Amino acid sequence: MKAYLDEIALRIKDMEPVEAISFLAEQFAGQITFSTSFGWEDQVVTDMIFANDLPVKVFTLETGRLFPETYYVWNRTLENYQQPIHAYYPDAAALEEMVTKKGPSSFYESVENRKECCHIRKIVPLKRALRGNKCWVTGIRSEQSLNRTDMSNLEWDEQNQLIKFHPIFDWSLAEVKAYIKKNNIVYNTLHDKGFPSIGCAPCTRAVQDGEDFRAGRWWWEDQSKKECGLHATK
Repeated sequence: MKAYLDEIALRIKDMEPVEAISFLAEQFAGQITFSTSFGWEDQVVTDMIFANDLPVKVFTLETGRLFPETYYVWNRTLENYQQPIHAYYPDAAALEEMVTKKGPSSFYESVENRKECCHIRKIVPLKRALRGNKCWVTGIRSEQSLNRTDMSNLEWDEQNQLIKFHPIFDWSLAEVKAYIKKNNIVYNTLHDKGFPSIGCAPCTRAVQDGEDFRAGRWWWEDQSKKECGLHATK
């Protein structure tokens, strides 16, 4: 697998993001997908895919706890591109059991409970969304958190057994904003209110000056536990 991954990495090394996504869409025809949570970065990649009519399936995880502003961006994106964004929901029985036993806010009580909630609302639906695919495109950027600086723009995802590609991995936030402004792309207004990273409403707050990029995610926990497992690197 490493040799195959190295070969692909070499092929796309000097390509612009749209060209690289297009190339991968040819290599993995019908088996390439992009996940969006409607943040800055994901809106950029969504535009690259939809505006260029690239054959990449776009999906989102509908956790049931999203911000109203996120739903607004979702609707506006559908209106602007007239292309489908596939929604994946948590398993109803598993969600009902968890909330019945522990209540609607159990994730505040322990890391174990929070990971359980993320597992039911995100990880399991993600597995369904990725099933049958060989390449997963994301909006990850290297500067978003410390553990992501050790990643590369093309990697093997052992957990999900597929290739992951991050087309704007080396972009700065300034480049992301410039692309959005230039192309008049709708974005989540929470970004203008101190929310650099936007997830579920109960688990996301604004970031204060000087705080880490992801300080607003699960802020009641230790910094070392700030990933939900969607992009686990080990």
